[in-house]
Amino acid sequence: MPTITPRYLVPFHPKRLPHWHTDVLVIGAGVAGLRAASAVDPSLSVVVVTKDVLELSNSSWAQGGIAGVMDPEDRFENHIADTLAAGGALCDPAVVAEVVREAPERIGELIDWGTAFDEHAGALVLGREGGHSHHRIVHALGDATGREVMRAMIERTRQLGNAQVWSRCFTLDLLTHDGSCRGALVRDERHGMMLVWAKQTILATGGAGQLYRESTNPSVATGDGHALAFRAGVPLRDMEFVQFHPTVLYIAGSSRNLITEAIRGEGGRLVDRHGHRFMPDYDPRGELAPRDVVSQAIESQMERTRHACVYLDMSHLDPAFTRRRFPGIAAMCAKFGLDIARDRIPVRPGAHYMIGGVIVDHDGRTSVPGLWAAGEVTSTGLHGANRLASNSLLEGLVYGARSGQGASAAAAASNSLAPALPLENVPRTEPDEPLDLADIRNSLKSLLWRTAGVRREQAALVDAVETVDTWSRYVFQRQFANADGWELQNMLTVARVLLRAALAREESRGVHLRTDFPQTDDKRWLGHLVYQRQPDGRLADPVFQRRT
Repeated sequence: MPTITPRYLVPFHPKRLPHWHTDVLVIGAGVAGLRAASAVDPSLSVVVVTKDVLELSNSSWAQGGIAGVMDPEDRFENHIADTLAAGGALCDPAVVAEVVREAPERIGELIDWGTAFDEHAGALVLGREGGHSHHRIVHALGDATGREVMRAMIERTRQLGNAQVWSRCFTLDLLTHDGSCRGALVRDERHGMMLVWAKQTILATGGAGQLYRESTNPSVATGDGHALAFRAGVPLRDMEFVQFHPTVLYIAGSSRNLITEAIRGEGGRLVDRHGHRFMPDYDPRGELAPRDVVSQAIESQMERTRHACVYLDMSHLDPAFTRRRFPGIAAMCAKFGLDIARDRIPVRPGAHYMIGGVIVDHDGRTSVPGLWAAGEVTSTGLHGANRLASNSLLEGLVYGARSGQGASAAAAASNSLAPALPLENVPRTEPDEPLDLADIRNSLKSLLWRTAGVRREQAALVDAVETVDTWSRYVFQRQFANADGWELQNMLTVARVLLRAALAREESRGVHLRTDFPQTDDKRWLGHLVYQRQPDGRLADPVFQRRT
C-alpha cells in the first residue's frame, strides 16, 4: 500500500474562514525571516508569522558567531577555500564566492542596527573555529552571539512601520493556485484558522533538529517549512546531509545544550574517559578539524572506550579568560556542579543543522512562482555536504536580504492583492482509534538517531524507511486540530525524504557517513539527490543532478 502525503493537512473552505491580505508574508522569525522583512520596501505591507515567541529560534540559540573576512591579514579567497574544502565537493563555487564577499557588509549592517559584537581596544575580537584557516568569527556576549543578534534585529523589526509580527501563529500549509503560491493557511492563537493572502511569500522556518533524540535545536525546529514546501510541490535537495555538532552537553537531567566550537578554537581539548587527547589520532588538525571529522572521531572513541561520552578539557587554559570568554556555558555547567575552568565537560554529538532543503536560486527564488526562501530551510549551494562553522547566520542574513528585496520588487509590480481563490480541502474519514502522538514522536526521534545519525548503513536504513512509511500511512489519514498532530505529520514527511536520500547515497561524503560504503565515490555520486511530491501524493523517485 503506497504512502500518500496529503496536499493540505486540515479541511477548510474560504467562505468559512477569516481572510487577511498583505503584500509580503514572511513565515519564520529567525535571522533570515527578520532580515527579509527589513528588506521589503516601506510602502508595502509585511506580515511576519512565527509559531512561538520571537525570541525562540535556532538563530537565538547560536553561540559561536558569524564568519566574515574582517581582518586585513585574511582574504576572501581564504574564506572561500575553507568553505569549499568543508563542503565535500558539492558546494556551488559561485554561491560561495558571492556569500563570502557579502559578509562584511552584512556584519556591518548588524553593527549599524545596534548589535554589540565583542571588541577589544575598539576593534572586533575575531575567533577561530574548526575548518577555518584564519581568525574571522565575530561573536557577542562571549558565547551568545545569536541572542544578541536577534535582540538587535527584533528591535529593528518592531520599529518598521509597515510590518506586523504575529507570534504563536502556526503555519499549516502554503496556499497554491494555478501553480503559484498565494499565501498560507495559518492558525492564530487569538483568531483561530485564517487564510493569509499575499502577493509574495518568503519561507524562513529554520531547521529540523527535533527529528533526532539528541539535538541542539529548540523545540520549534520540527521541519515545518521543509514539509509544507514539499506538500506544495517544491523540490527538496541534499536531505541526507544533516550536520551533527560534535560537542553537546551530555548530563542526565540537562537539556542537550550546545557547547560552542569556539571553545576548541580557543584551545580546548577533547579527551576520552581515560584522559587521552584523541583527536590527533584521527586528523592532523586535531580539535580544529571540520565538524563531520570531529563528530565521527568522537563516535569512534566512545565505541573504543565503551563510554557514553567524551570530555572537553580547558583546565590548561587561564581560568579567568575561560570564564570571561564563555560566561553562558560557565553558568550552564555550574548548575550541574561543573567549573569549566577546572572540570571536564561531558559531551557527545547531536543533530545541529539541516544542510538540505528547498532549492532556491541566487536570489532566494524557489521553483514555485510567488514563493521565496531563506536560511536553514533552503539548499542554496553554500554548504555542499558539510557546513563550515559560523556560515549559517551569514547565509541567513545574505539570503534574507536577497529574498526580501526580490519579493518586495515582485509585490510592487503586482497590480492587486491575491483574490480569495475558491480553494477547498474537504474532511477525510478518520479512524476512531485515538493515537498517542507523543509515543510516535519519541519513537521517530529515537529511530532516526539510531539509523540516520552520525553513522548509517543499509540494513538499518531499510528498516527505518519501512517503519516510518508504516507510521505515516495511518498518521496521514488523520486531520488533527492542534500543533502536536501537525508537527508530527511534518516530521514524518521530512523523515521519509531524509531516510530515502541517506539510503540512496551509497558512499560517504561530508556529514553523510555510510559505514558500508566508507569511501567517497565521485564517479557515481558527485551530485545532488532531489525529491519531490507527485500530484497524487506519492513520493517521486529521486532525480540525480550531477555536478560538472
